[in-house]
Amino acid sequence: MTASPETRTVIPAAPQPGPARLPGIGTLALVRAGVELRSFVRERDAVIFLFLYPLVMLALFATVFGKEAEGIGDVTVNFAQYFLPGMIATGVMLTSFQSMAISIAVERDDGTLKRLRATPLPASAYFLGKVAQVLVTSALQTALLLALAALVFDVALPTDVGRWFTFAWVYVLGTAAGTVLGVAFSSVPRSGRSATAVVTPVVLVLQFISGVFFPFYTLPSWLQTIASVFPLRWLAQGMRSVFLPEDLATLEQTGTWQHGLTAAVLAAWLLVGLVVGTRTFRWRRRDDG
Repeated sequence: MTASPETRTVIPAAPQPGPARLPGIGTLALVRAGVELRSFVRERDAVIFLFLYPLVMLALFATVFGKEAEGIGDVTVNFAQYFLPGMIATGVMLTSFQSMAISIAVERDDGTLKRLRATPLPASAYFLGKVAQVLVTSALQTALLLALAALVFDVALPTDVGRWFTFAWVYVLGTAAGTVLGVAFSSVPRSGRSATAVVTPVVLVLQFISGVFFPFYTLPSWLQTIASVFPLRWLAQGMRSVFLPEDLATLEQTGTWQHGLTAAVLAAWLLVGLVVGTRTFRWRRRDDG
């Protein structure tokens, strides 16, 4: 005996699962930042250089020159205090511009970027992860510099809230500009192996002409003019306005700290880095199509 059509039970088909949704950009960026930080820590030689270089240079200057003073008239500071702003500025440049330019060139050369491009990870999450890594490492490096200056060389840190506000915006603008410029410059080296040789001389030259190793006012005027085109000179001057007495502004090129121009130049380089980086960034090697 067979069941009549009226008594048959029809079982609906199970719904097919749709494609899994990716987490938001913020979540992906945080995850990527963790990956970037772990990768950075594993590169022990790079970590040692980036963190120790400004610390060692500050210690060398402070030790060699000892209690010698730099200043004008009755307003003087010891060499440790005078060179601290330059060491902070060069530390920011190392962890942002140099680190980004070299690491991205290496990742492009070894195929890391190509593999990432083939995943659902948005490009924005990748770059935000890089930015977060730079901010964390740069902040830690700066904290170590300030601790060394204050605890070992008796440098008096600012107590004025206004000066720390200046420090904050100069630091953020300088770090942001250095990061995007590093991303843009990462397309210049032809391979990951040549990246260090291409990037490091640029950083060294800028350090020598931007008031990092020498008082800026002692440089020839033509070198001052050239240095004024680049962001490191303004980053160093902005930091000097935070850590040096107000009267020492008379030693600057125009006799003032030029906060407005500092902000404008750093913002302009930030915009240049964004535009150039967007147009020139490559996920693959030159010989990979």
